[in-house]
Amino acid sequence: MDKIFAAIGGGELRTKSTLPIDRELAEIAKARAGERRANALFLPTASYDSLPYFNTFRKTYTTELGMKADVALLTKKDVPLEKNAAKIASADLIYLGGGNTLHLIEVIRARGIDKLLWEAYERGAVLTGLSAGGICWFEKMYSDAEKEREEENYKIFDGLGKLKGMISPHYNHRQKDFDRVLAETGGCAYAVEDNAALLFVDGVPRRVLSAGGCAYFLEAREMGIVKKKF
Repeated sequence: MDKIFAAIGGGELRTKSTLPIDRELAEIAKARAGERRANALFLPTASYDSLPYFNTFRKTYTTELGMKADVALLTKKDVPLEKNAAKIASADLIYLGGGNTLHLIEVIRARGIDKLLWEAYERGAVLTGLSAGGICWFEKMYSDAEKEREEENYKIFDGLGKLKGMISPHYNHRQKDFDRVLAETGGCAYAVEDNAALLFVDGVPRRVLSAGGCAYFLEAREMGIVKKKF
């Protein structure tokens, strides 16, 4: 079975700006679930376990997309690992919400959740995430250093390293600054705009799921940044 991952560059579940992306990912998960009702698991870890964020996710994935929705809370309650492991094991789609990327990585590593999530992905669960929840899986990521989202805090950080390469979300807002940083550091990167998702199959980028946004492959060369649209 193909291993499916989608990095959503940004957008708002609340306003349904990413709904076409969510629908396509849900359809993949439902097809894999077969006759039973598919399960969607939400991790609001990057937003410090925001319950309103989960309520929005639940409304979208139940009412709009016909899946059962559950949540794994990792910061507000001392939930036994076994309980979260059971939720992850039964999930057909796992969605990591946006927020503070470094906080997300710290928490899921400390609790061993990163390994459980990747095991679910390896067995065929659709793994996806928006902004922080999508970029955390890469070797390198362009993100903010602190909770306060000030321009000078954006830097290149190490991610979890499960997917090769570097990535920037919100590229429609960060294009000028990220292009400059990439030109200075060299190399190449993925760049995903809001309301777009870069879909990976078996770790290889295949296509873009779009609700209006685009995704690019960037390469730093002597003459500047060479940009290829997916």
